[in-house]
Amino acid sequence: MNLVTEFHYNNDFNELSLEPKKTTSQQRKQHESSRKEAEDESRLPVLEAAYTTILRGLGEDTDRQGLLKTPLRAAKAMQFLTKGYHEDVYDVLNDAIFDEDHDEIVIVKDIDMFSLCEHHLVPFFGRVHIGYLPNKKVVGLSKLARIVEIYSRRLQVQERLTKQIAMAISEALQPAGVAVVIEAAHMCMVMRGVQKMNSRTVTSCMLGVFREDPKTREEFLCLTQNA
Repeated sequence: MNLVTEFHYNNDFNELSLEPKKTTSQQRKQHESSRKEAEDESRLPVLEAAYTTILRGLGEDTDRQGLLKTPLRAAKAMQFLTKGYHEDVYDVLNDAIFDEDHDEIVIVKDIDMFSLCEHHLVPFFGRVHIGYLPNKKVVGLSKLARIVEIYSRRLQVQERLTKQIAMAISEALQPAGVAVVIEAAHMCMVMRGVQKMNSRTVTSCMLGVFREDPKTREEFLCLTQNA
């Protein structure tokens, strides 16, 4: 992290202190983070009351010891599980896009993913495989996992999640192509409904050369499945 250091003397001129001066970008991110934390804090009472109502609707005694703090814990958990609404792709990618003359596929596979089904508010989870063909620019590899995190930490359906990840990478990097494949287990099919324990859902989004060129698409799929 690049920091500009300023020298400050106290009133007695006896001590020299070193204080890092934050850049405008850092200040903006810190301010935005503080604002979002304050916003979440202000919404907690409403969420807590809602969970109390749900528990009582189930016939539970919300005054018993095991449930005394459950509405508050559940409210905080839901805020964490949907924190992607507060996050922006361009803030995540800040200073992590680099000029690079690389013209072969870049793949990051087996990215763990957890999300909430927007239909039943139960989890679905699995793995994400991402590939892109650079067009003079590459991105820090960890940032691809961060993009997955941004969109998965929302109420989702797997089909939309797959496309959002692909479109975000495409818009940020302007590559020759982007490929995203997600394989996930949905608790709405395991814990309720048809109750099929071993079912998996696979979705894909192919953009650019991955959609237009079967050989490039085949190379990506082969590398993600067998490598």
